[in-house]
Formats: sequence, structure tokens, C-alpha cells
Amino acid sequence: MPCSRTGYRNLSRTSSVSALKTGLVGLPNVGKSSLFNALVGDFQAQAANYPFCTIDPNVGTVSLPDVRLDALAELSGSKKIIPTLLQFVDIAGLIAGSSKGEGLGNKFLANVRECDVIVHLVRAFEDDRVTHVSNTINPLDDIAVIDLELLLADLQQVDNALSRVRKGKIDPFYKSALTSLKTALDDGTKARHVNLSREELESIQHLGLLTLKPVLYAINTSESDLANGNSMVAGVQAMAEADGAQAVVVSAAFESELGVMDVEERELFLADLGLKPHDTGLVKLVQGVYKLLKLQSYFTTGVQETRAWTVTDGTMAPQAAGKIHTDFEKHFIKADVINWKTLIDVGGFGPAREKGLIRLEGKEYPVQDGDVIVFKTSA
Repeated sequence: MPCSRTGYRNLSRTSSVSALKTGLVGLPNVGKSSLFNALVGDFQAQAANYPFCTIDPNVGTVSLPDVRLDALAELSGSKKIIPTLLQFVDIAGLIAGSSKGEGLGNKFLANVRECDVIVHLVRAFEDDRVTHVSNTINPLDDIAVIDLELLLADLQQVDNALSRVRKGKIDPFYKSALTSLKTALDDGTKARHVNLSREELESIQHLGLLTLKPVLYAINTSESDLANGNSMVAGVQAMAEADGAQAVVVSAAFESELGVMDVEERELFLADLGLKPHDTGLVKLVQGVYKLLKLQSYFTTGVQETRAWTVTDGTMAPQAAGKIHTDFEKHFIKADVINWKTLIDVGGFGPAREKGLIRLEGKEYPVQDGDVIVFKTSA
């Protein structure tokens, strides 16, 4: 589908699109559904001011904002732009006791387990009209509640797995991983901070451990505090840095206002604030998730379409070609490669070839973020 040339836009509210899945979690009434609605660009998710207004998870697919796509499409005169997709899941508010089933907790935690990355939304604004589940606005305490529930759920998973291990033969890497995790979780250490080998990590992937997943903290603040933050924002940022996590500042209310504007109105509104479409909190949130998953994009471009293809860091050229079609990987011969900015600056493939700027790469070439590639195959 075409992507708006003015920043991210929603593509659909569906679970049928193949995309990386991001779980949006937090306590009730921190602004999750409002943020989700702003992300996907419509207002079907309930955003009521009471706990558990979201029971079944809302699912929406958004495109990754990327100015490089726009530039390449303009250069090629492309009829359409196909961006990278990320899937966001609005998971009902977790509460203390969720790991024991409180507040439909078991169901909600199962939804988180299916996600690739967690966006943890925390409230960093005062508003008497919006109730707080504990009647106190303290984002660090809120984070501690959610973290504890995720850790306790993981501990239960590991305990159950260990009980099965003791009953028969088992992969030694699996057993050693479980033993290390049990010790760490008992001490309150998250699974992602446990030093496991590659083999050990692979052996426990099926467990879907919640504290093993990468986390991005989305700090929901008021529009007036977006530019300079406040003491609550600063506290979460410091905590995230100490935890090796990422944090972005957003205003769900502000982004919701932007979501109902048409493109021209939104551009003018942002310009009055000294912002560009790619500078909003939601754009930074989507881009942050992409980076957190250690993903990168390469591009194909032509008259019919300009498209972003998602690969993990270190992906070799044949495997990157396989993203387009499996036959491309099987019959890979070579790849013509040029950086997107170089291609733009020189004015296209013709001038780039004349100047010798297009590189010929083989099977051992690790694709780089921003590469524009033409694959050559024997098929």
C-alpha cells in the first residue's frame, strides 16, 4: 500500500498482515488506547476512563516513517510506495496480581507473550479528570508494578519447565539456561540481563519469556511538557538508561488531535510548533521499535514501485534477496548496490553507472541499512 509522503500513516486494523508485532502495555488509564488510536489513525479502540475497557486486544498495522522512501520514489517516478510494516497490539491494562490472574491477567499476559517487542506506556502528567488505578501519579512505581508482574509470570514459566526437565532426558543447553534463569528471576533480575549463550537462548525461545523481550518506554506527558519534559519524564529516562532500555516522550492527547487532521492541516499545525511531520512523538516511537529489534531496511526502486524490505543486522545478500522471492535466494548470482543518498545525489542509476558508483557484491556481502539493490539471479 502507498505510504503518505508526510510521515507515518495507518494501513489497517487487522491481524492478517505479516508484520512484526509490538505489544503496547501499561496500567489502566495511562493512555494506551488513545496512543494506539493515534498510531493507527482511527478511533475504534475504546478509550474509556475505567480499567479493562480493552479486553480483547486491538490490533493495527502502521508503516515505518522513512524519508528515504519518499526521495527514492520521487527520483524513480514510482506509482506507489510500499513501506516497512509494524503491527501494534493494544493489550488491556495490567495490574498488580496479573501474574496470578487478577484483572483477567492470565489472558493479558498471554497476549504480551506473542509479541516481539514491548512498548511500556507510563503516565507522566497530572489530570484530575483521568483516574489512576492507585490514585497516585508516579511513573517509576507504575513501571515497578508491571515489571514485577512480568517477572513473576516468567518465574512461573521457568519453574514449570524445570519440573518437566527433572522427569526425563533434556537438552543440556536448555537445562543450564533454565537453572541460570531460575536463580536470576528469584533475585529479581530480568531474563534479558542474564548472560546466556546463543545455544541457551535458542533453547528457551519457545517459552516466550516476557522479561527477555526488548522494551521501549513511552512516556506519556502533557502537550505543554513535550518540549522540555518534567521531573517525572526525567526520572523515567534515567531509569530506562540504567536498565539498558530506550525511552521516547509522547503525548497521546496531542497525537490524537493530529490523527484527525488531514495532511495539509497537520503540516501547517506542526509547522506553527516548529515541527516537521517526521518529528512527532509517534514517529520516534515507531522508529524506536524498529531500532530496538535491530532491524534495517534496504530498498528496491523503479517506475512501478519503491519498496522497503526489512532484514536483521548482518543479513547477507542472498538471504536479503530471499525476502523478495525464495527463488532469488536459491539462484542468487550477484547484486548491484548503491547507497540511497548517493543515488539521489547523482541523479539516478544511469549517472551512477557512468561514474562507477554502483558496486558489484557477492554472496558474502552483509546488506547495509539504506542500500538500494538490484539482484541478479540465474532464475
